[in-house]
Amino acid sequence: MTRTIPLSIQDLAPISQGFDARQALNQTTRLAQLGEALGYTRLWYAEHHGMASIASSAPDILIAHAAARTQKIRIGAGGVMLPNHVPLRVVETYRTLEGLYPDRIDLGIGRAGGSDGRTLQALRSFGGEQFPENFAEMLAFERGSFPDDHPFAKVAVVPGEIALPPIWLLGSSGASAQMAGQYGLGYAFAAHFSATPAGPAFDAYRRTFRPSDQFAAPHAILCLAIICAPTDAEAQHLAKSMELTWLRLRQNNPQKIATPQEADAYPWTEEERAFVSSQSNLWLVGSPETVRAKIEEKAHKSGADEVMISTTIHDYDKRLESYRLVAQAWGL
Repeated sequence: MTRTIPLSIQDLAPISQGFDARQALNQTTRLAQLGEALGYTRLWYAEHHGMASIASSAPDILIAHAAARTQKIRIGAGGVMLPNHVPLRVVETYRTLEGLYPDRIDLGIGRAGGSDGRTLQALRSFGGEQFPENFAEMLAFERGSFPDDHPFAKVAVVPGEIALPPIWLLGSSGASAQMAGQYGLGYAFAAHFSATPAGPAFDAYRRTFRPSDQFAAPHAILCLAIICAPTDAEAQHLAKSMELTWLRLRQNNPQKIATPQEADAYPWTEEERAFVSSQSNLWLVGSPETVRAKIEEKAHKSGADEVMISTTIHDYDKRLESYRLVAQAWGL
C-alpha cells in the first residue's frame, strides 16, 4: 500500500509559543520546499480565522507564495470556506492562480466558516445553510451557465480563457460526499478532527460519482493528524503540545501552540484528561514504523485513494522531521 497510495500535506501555519505570526508564515516556505523534495503529491493550506494558534487565514496568498518557491508539487486550498467569500471572487482568484501556475493549483471548497460566530459576522459570512446555492453560483460563473434572464448572465468573469483548477469538496461528516460525486469533483474527508468514519462518506461519493472534465474517476483523500518522531516515546512527548492546545480551544481560551513542558506543568483535572483522551484518539502518534502501520490501517479501512497528513507540534524543526520520517517510512 505504501507504494501505491500518494501522500500529501495540509499546512495550517501553526504559531508556537515563543514565536510570532511572521515566523510561522516563514515556516510555510520551509515545509513547501521540503515536501516537494521528499516527493509529497500536493500541499494544501487551510482557512481559519480568529485563532491565536493558526496563521493561515488567507490560503490564496500562501498558495501564490509557495508556488513561486517550488517547481512541481501541487499547491492548493484545503480549503476555501465558501460562506466567507463572494463566489465570483473565488472564481477570479483561482483562475488567476491557475494562469500563473498552470496544472499545479487545487481548489478545495468547504461549507463551514472556520471560526467563531463573532468573527464570522465580521467576515460577513453567508453561513453554511446557503452553501449549495453559493456553490452552484460559483460553478455558474465558471461555466457561463446562468439562464439568459439571470442578472449575472452577462457578467464577464476575468481573467477569461482560463479554467478553474480541479475542484475538491471538503467534508467532516459525509454531508458533502454526494454533492462531490454528482458534480464529478474530488472529495476530501477531514478525519484529522472528525470522529465520524470516512468509509461511508467515501462509499456515498463513489456511488453518486459522475465523470467530469476534471475527474474521469472518483478520487477520495483521507486527511489525518500525524505526529512522528524517531521513537514512540518521543512522539508521545511531542503530542503533549496539542493536548493542552486543544483543551484551551475547548475552554474558549485559544493560545499559541503550547510546549510539552507547559503541558506537563499544567494542573489537569480528570474531566480535562478525559476530553484530551477522546480528542487524541484521532491523532496517529509514534515512530515511523508505528505511524506507517496506522496510516495503512486507516487508508485500507476507509478505501482512500490518497492520504493527506497534518502535523502540529510546538517545535518547528521537529515538525519538519515528522514529515521527513513519514515520507521515508512510506517509501516516497
